[in-house]
Amino acid sequence: MNSNTSPDATVLGRIGRRIARYRLNRNLTQEALAREAGVSLATLQRMEAGHSTQTASLVRVLGALELLGNIDALIPEPPLSPLQQVKLAGKKRRRARPTQKQKPSPWTWGDDA
Repeated sequence: MNSNTSPDATVLGRIGRRIARYRLNRNLTQEALAREAGVSLATLQRMEAGHSTQTASLVRVLGALELLGNIDALIPEPPLSPLQQVKLAGKKRRRARPTQKQKPSPWTWGDDA
């Protein structure tokens, strides 16, 4: 990494190059991908060049490239804390109880009621 390059710029550059490679693997022009993603051509060009863009634009482009499923690998769901696990578990059953039999109601004819 160049000492003049910030970590943010390095990551943004990597993301931009990967988006460009996925776009080319799908044989899409920048114009076609921008249109499919619903972003401007300039936004996609800035993204591929490694410049900062809005998160919503990145999500749209990833969606158009069918890469949104990979977001879980980038930001996995955090594990539940022990306190959250207890709250979600609620009361656990400790014993089985026999079903209570309902007392049969006296049967009557429809006219006798």
